[in-house]
Amino acid sequence: MQEELFEQSELYEHHRIVADKGQGMLRVDKFLFNRLENVSRNKIQLAVRAGNVLVNSNPVKPNYRVKPSDVITIVLPYPHHEYEIVPENLPINILYEDDHLIVVNKEAGMVVHPGHGNYTGTLVNALCWHLKDVPLFQSGEIRPGLVHRIDKETSGILVIAKTELALNRLAKQFFDHTTRRTYHAIVWGTFDPPEGTITGNIGRSIRDRLKMQVFPDGETGKPAVTHYKVIEQLGYVSLIECRLETDERIRSGCTWNTSNTDF
Repeated sequence: MQEELFEQSELYEHHRIVADKGQGMLRVDKFLFNRLENVSRNKIQLAVRAGNVLVNSNPVKPNYRVKPSDVITIVLPYPHHEYEIVPENLPINILYEDDHLIVVNKEAGMVVHPGHGNYTGTLVNALCWHLKDVPLFQSGEIRPGLVHRIDKETSGILVIAKTELALNRLAKQFFDHTTRRTYHAIVWGTFDPPEGTITGNIGRSIRDRLKMQVFPDGETGKPAVTHYKVIEQLGYVSLIECRLETDERIRSGCTWNTSNTDF
């Protein structure tokens, strides 16, 4: 769960273009079509409509006309790919699927996408096999269709886009914190009171960069807020429900202790 709880719902900058001082008034979609290689105008228009094209840090409409010295950036919900994605015929538990998205119940033990030390056997490898006829999963991107993730040893539901428009729209929802995510977790100890809110600042551990740590002040890490409720006391552990703070100022997830945790 930690990977999901601590991950930023962020958009990654893929392109940044500064318009010339002599730039004539030109629609932003045509401007980008002229500047970007191997990108269709339709794909650019989808990104613009989904709010993934920013001019001077603000989303614009497709008919926005670029002005001299404008800074145009394209932000997408995944970083540039670093690994080759090999489709693998692995079993996945599909809860729902239509032409636009797929909802998967990831089992514990499966990594969501390839990364350091996990280059095969991931959910993305399985999805690239299952969705091998879907253009988005033929792109070679490291996180095709992904807008969120959960940790290897955590089971849970993931919503995955099958089209560029769905990907951009879902990513915008996660970025704007208009989605609501609720988690069930078994944690050590008992809670008194059985319902409340825990706050803290979460960042990379100073001693081990592969772990996350809760810091006592706001100078290190990013703010995290958890609203928790005990569902059942199970002796020396508790089954709790926790909900991530949805306020747009909160950029991280939930925690219930102050010890280092695997990331």
